[in-house]
Amino acid sequence: MRKIKTSTFALCLDNDGYKSSLEVGKLYRVVPDKEAEGHGLIRVIDESGEDYAFASSRFHPMELPPQIKKTLLQASHA
Repeated sequence: MRKIKTSTFALCLDNDGYKSSLEVGKLYRVVPDKEAEGHGLIRVIDESGEDYAFASSRFHPMELPPQIKKTLLQASHA
Protein backbone atom coordinates (compact mmCIF):
# COMPACT_ATOMS: atom_id res chain seq x y z
CA MET A 1 0.00 0.00 0.00
CA ARG A 2 1.53 3.28 -1.15
CA LYS A 3 0.60 6.41 0.74
CA ILE A 4 0.28 9.62 -1.27
CA LYS A 5 1.14 12.77 0.61
CA THR A 6 -1.55 15.37 0.41
CA SER A 7 -1.28 17.21 -2.87
CA THR A 8 -3.70 19.45 -4.72
CA PHE A 9 -3.53 17.48 -7.96
CA ALA A 10 -2.72 13.90 -8.92
CA LEU A 11 -2.06 12.25 -12.26
CA CYS A 12 -4.12 9.15 -13.06
CA LEU A 13 -1.93 6.14 -13.89
CA ASP A 14 -4.53 3.34 -13.89
CA ASN A 15 -8.25 3.33 -14.65
CA ASP A 16 -8.88 -0.45 -14.79
CA GLY A 17 -12.46 -1.03 -13.70
CA TYR A 18 -13.20 2.72 -13.75
CA LYS A 19 -13.03 3.60 -17.46
CA SER A 20 -16.01 5.97 -17.25
CA SER A 21 -14.78 7.63 -14.04
CA LEU A 22 -11.04 8.06 -14.63
CA GLU A 23 -8.86 8.89 -17.61
CA VAL A 24 -5.22 7.74 -17.66
CA GLY A 25 -2.85 10.68 -18.05
CA LYS A 26 -5.32 13.24 -16.75
CA LEU A 27 -4.75 15.50 -13.75
CA TYR A 28 -7.42 15.24 -11.07
CA ARG A 29 -8.09 17.63 -8.24
CA VAL A 30 -7.45 16.01 -4.86
CA VAL A 31 -9.91 16.51 -2.02
CA PRO A 32 -8.16 16.21 1.36
CA ASP A 33 -9.50 13.21 3.30
CA LYS A 34 -7.35 11.96 6.19
CA GLU A 35 -9.64 8.97 6.84
CA ALA A 36 -9.36 7.79 3.22
CA GLU A 37 -5.58 8.30 3.28
CA GLY A 38 -5.42 6.08 6.36
CA HIS A 39 -6.90 3.28 4.24
CA GLY A 40 -4.54 3.78 1.28
CA LEU A 41 -7.08 5.78 -0.69
CA ILE A 42 -7.04 9.16 -2.37
CA ARG A 43 -10.20 11.23 -2.90
CA VAL A 44 -10.39 12.99 -6.27
CA ILE A 45 -13.02 14.79 -8.29
CA ASP A 46 -13.68 12.34 -11.12
CA GLU A 47 -15.26 12.66 -14.57
CA SER A 48 -18.75 12.96 -13.05
CA GLY A 49 -17.70 16.11 -11.21
CA GLU A 50 -18.19 14.38 -7.85
CA ASP A 51 -15.48 13.35 -5.42
CA TYR A 52 -14.78 9.66 -4.88
CA ALA A 53 -12.06 7.66 -3.15
CA PHE A 54 -9.83 5.41 -5.24
CA ALA A 55 -6.73 3.36 -4.44
CA SER A 56 -3.80 5.75 -4.14
CA SER A 57 -1.73 3.40 -6.33
CA ARG A 58 -3.84 4.59 -9.29
CA PHE A 59 -2.38 8.11 -8.98
CA HIS A 60 0.88 10.01 -8.77
CA PRO A 61 0.81 13.27 -6.76
CA MET A 62 1.84 16.32 -8.77
CA GLU A 63 3.44 19.46 -7.43
CA LEU A 64 2.68 22.19 -9.92
CA PRO A 65 4.21 25.64 -10.26
CA PRO A 66 2.16 28.19 -8.25
CA GLN A 67 0.73 30.03 -11.28
CA ILE A 68 -0.46 26.82 -12.95
CA LYS A 69 -1.94 25.56 -9.68
CA LYS A 70 -3.75 28.86 -9.17
CA THR A 71 -5.14 28.83 -12.73
CA LEU A 72 -6.37 25.23 -12.45
CA LEU A 73 -7.98 25.86 -9.07
CA GLN A 74 -9.78 28.94 -10.40
CA ALA A 75 -10.97 26.99 -13.46
CA SER A 76 -12.34 24.18 -11.30
CA HIS A 77 -14.41 26.65 -9.26
CA ALA A 78 -15.87 28.42 -12.31
